[in-house]
Amino acid sequence: MRVPISIWDFFQNEVLGMKWLKAVIGRGLSALGLDTASRWGGSVQFFLYDVVKITILLCFLIFVISYIQSYFPPERSKRILGRFRGIGANIIAALLGTVTPFCSCSSIPLFIGFTSAGLPLGVTFSFLISSPMVDLGSLVLLMSIFGAKTAIVYVIVGLVIAVAGGTIIEKLHMENYVEEFIRRAKGGVDIESPGLTVKDRLIYAKDQVAGTFKKVFPYILVGVGIGAVIHNWIPESWIQNILGSNNPFGVILAVLVGVPMYADIFGTIPVAEALLAKGAQLGTILSFMMAVTTLSLPSIIMLRKAVKPKLLGLFIAICTIGIVIVGYFFNAIQYLLV
Repeated sequence: MRVPISIWDFFQNEVLGMKWLKAVIGRGLSALGLDTASRWGGSVQFFLYDVVKITILLCFLIFVISYIQSYFPPERSKRILGRFRGIGANIIAALLGTVTPFCSCSSIPLFIGFTSAGLPLGVTFSFLISSPMVDLGSLVLLMSIFGAKTAIVYVIVGLVIAVAGGTIIEKLHMENYVEEFIRRAKGGVDIESPGLTVKDRLIYAKDQVAGTFKKVFPYILVGVGIGAVIHNWIPESWIQNILGSNNPFGVILAVLVGVPMYADIFGTIPVAEALLAKGAQLGTILSFMMAVTTLSLPSIIMLRKAVKPKLLGLFIAICTIGIVIVGYFFNAIQYLLV
């Protein structure tokens, strides 16, 4: 039993976590005369390490996920979803959301296309909630920071929120609160895509890496910069007082702080990593990440173009309540996951 555990620890620490990279950067900075134990030196080491690590994981994950995604163009996804009814359709929609783009703004055009194609509204909302919250990239990245148990539980509860949210919207029959231009559109995603060869899929995945990297990299730099400041300049006692176990409203505060921000999982990881190191509770950190990726203001503004205020408000309320519950749930079981 010790051998599999040792292999897994090596994979998590050295492959996903790239601890060797941190050591290499530290030695390089020391050779240049920079003390990595100082605030400035530690900030530089944190910044370089996280930027390089996240960039490597970003490019690899986007390539793999984009290759998988090439098998699920909108028209095929629509046909797959159309075969299911009831909660089964919501589950399939949530699972399909895991192989779609990384941020909520990227998912909204697909949501609009699915809705205009006549898919049940609750099913399309399960997809919309799942896509930015629990994509495959989040599973791997969370494993690199928090470990496998936390990452797996995070994905499961994210899927539960997506399925439950879509089911509630379906039961409330909110179809009349979709904007008229979408309800009148027909066949928006029924155009058949030509068959793709393996070479075509590899080219598609490569192009997705280049395009997504250009869009995401600035947010990585901002996220890592914020993480470096938190990690090396903000006193640990401050973080523990605000987001630690002594503050019962830490989860709610984290959600309120996360909503105005706009980033994907790659931009929030370094902030989460720094908060964890400073003593913030696990559930509070995960709630912050969920709020940023699912309820960012830009995505809410885009979604408002497609749905009326009452449906938009219901979507926000469902996601917010679900995220807060998840936060307190993780805080309660944190000792079982670390």
